[in-house]
Amino acid sequence: MSNKSNNQDDWGIANQRYLADMLNIIKDHLKAHSKPLNEEEKESVSKKFLLSMQELKESLNNIATVPPIELLTNIMGLSSFEKNILLLCAGAELDAEIAELITFLQDEKLFALPTFSLVLAIFPESHWSAITLSGPLRYWRLIEVNKTPLVTRSPLKIDEHILHFLAGVTEQHEKLREMSYSITRTGHLLPSQFRVVENVCKILSERKTGALHPLIHLMGKDQSGKLTIAMSVNSWLGSELYIISAPTVPSNTHEITEMARLWSREAALNGYILFLDCTEIDLTDKVKTESIIRFIENLHGVVILSSSEWAPEFRRSNFVFYVEKPVPNEQLSLWQNICVDAGYNASELGLDKLVSQFNLSTSTIAKIANEIFTDNSDGEKNGMEHDYLSKKLWKICCEHTRPLIDELAQRIEPLAEWDDIIIPEEQKSILRTVAAQVRNRNKVYEQWGFSKKMSRGLGISVLFAGESGTGKTMAAEVLANDLQLELYKIDLSKVVNKYIGETEKNLKKIFDAAEDGGTILLFDEADALFGKRSEVKDSHDRYSNIEVSYLLQRMEAYRGLAILTTNMKNALDKAFLRRIRFIVTFPFPDATHRSQIWKKVFPAGAKHNLDIERLARLNVAGGSIKNIALNAAFFAADEGDEVFMSHISRAAKAEYEKLEKPLTNFYA
Repeated sequence: MSNKSNNQDDWGIANQRYLADMLNIIKDHLKAHSKPLNEEEKESVSKKFLLSMQELKESLNNIATVPPIELLTNIMGLSSFEKNILLLCAGAELDAEIAELITFLQDEKLFALPTFSLVLAIFPESHWSAITLSGPLRYWRLIEVNKTPLVTRSPLKIDEHILHFLAGVTEQHEKLREMSYSITRTGHLLPSQFRVVENVCKILSERKTGALHPLIHLMGKDQSGKLTIAMSVNSWLGSELYIISAPTVPSNTHEITEMARLWSREAALNGYILFLDCTEIDLTDKVKTESIIRFIENLHGVVILSSSEWAPEFRRSNFVFYVEKPVPNEQLSLWQNICVDAGYNASELGLDKLVSQFNLSTSTIAKIANEIFTDNSDGEKNGMEHDYLSKKLWKICCEHTRPLIDELAQRIEPLAEWDDIIIPEEQKSILRTVAAQVRNRNKVYEQWGFSKKMSRGLGISVLFAGESGTGKTMAAEVLANDLQLELYKIDLSKVVNKYIGETEKNLKKIFDAAEDGGTILLFDEADALFGKRSEVKDSHDRYSNIEVSYLLQRMEAYRGLAILTTNMKNALDKAFLRRIRFIVTFPFPDATHRSQIWKKVFPAGAKHNLDIERLARLNVAGGSIKNIALNAAFFAADEGDEVFMSHISRAAKAEYEKLEKPLTNFYA
């Protein structure tokens, strides 16, 4: 058995002895009152009782830890009379002789619970306020009063959990166990988080005795970072941290008051800290938000509130700290330390590139590292393995940061590469510049310090303009493939909502979900939201301007790459265009480009015998060329032959009919 266990056992024995001695004094006092006493005798008995209690209390010097009864008395501010009431109620449960004496003194055969009338008669320094609703015994639910027509005849019963507490059993209350849980392990405390911990501890240490603890409000998206901070504060206080999630907070006013009072009591007696998690709160649910505010206002003790953006006003003093995910330099340092500990050369794993693209919390970094390095802990660590790990690390980061926006976006598996896209070299050069800026954003913004010089416009935004089928989506695929990033296509015509405010809410959901991994967001059909709005005719036009401004604002701040596509560039307001960093115009392909597209459109496994020069006469964009080639391949497959011009002719006729264009200048 450990020394800790021995110490715990020794304390338990000492506490039981102390409580038993107190109950024996109570018992002797009851025995003295079990026979008729004149006033002089009553006064003598009372003095002897008070003296015995005082002598026992002075013996605390021989006990290493304060017994629960004394701890409770001090924390709850009980008078000696209130303390004796609590002891008598405990004695009725723990000592059969005390129960018998209570029954005898009250001349009652049905129960052994003391009444207020009894305690007023036998204990010295009695006062009526001891059982008022505002008195500590009833306010903190230390005792229950089983009401009868006469208040003084109402039996007093100790709360079961308090009884266990006095006996030395300090397990969490059942009701709190249903709605809260404790944590003991969190991530590594970063320098930026350490500064928050220092400030919080300073605030808590400066609280005046008896004053309500100020509320500590941690805002931001890094939940694991906030938990790390809370655990550090908890360690400094030597407390125990419990988490309550906002959905478990009751909505009924009476239940809120009772739950807040119960938590406050248990926190005071056991040294609990509350971490109230409101990160998933629905701000449109006014009933719930008001309930949580009311719950917080009724809480005592150290309370740490966690929310992403919710910042309500409180009557109590509160301090707000913003906790964002580790800055790139901190993330890089974390990765380097983990890699070195695992026995790898951090400089060969492309960590700079990793932190420039992914915005990860300490817990996510630890989780990914554990996942990847566990599989590669053995064996020789050579250059080949580092290259393999670098690619695997990037892939797993993509998987861990994949946004959950399937109802608003379509994930596209990027297959196209630079050689696949046939556009003028000028446009392709702009695309390469875009890719280079995404790759090097951390170096320029963080290492070179541009982010400190410019607070706005750091997002990399691009507008793809051109007719349908000219290669806009393929260009996005090429960028995603080159950068090894996830690509999500968002149809803005579906995101735009006729109800005011809904479009903005949908856009927020998309950007928030994609932020951590720097996913490439391809906003298709930008014309559904953008357009010339020189005139504001009604509130909907005015709000549409707000929606556009919100989209551009999020694009300018977005950590990844955001792309807009439009078929009608001229319809877009020039004021909006100025806020886009790159504009790539996709021209309708000329005969030379169409010829190159035809040469690349058929895969190696598809045999064909075609006149490319004649095919280039088909005046259609690259998207239509793909459709024609695919349909022609199916015609050929059905006949069991290779693809001939006759198959192309049939497919081209169908495509032209779909486009409502006459098929001219082409003969099979």
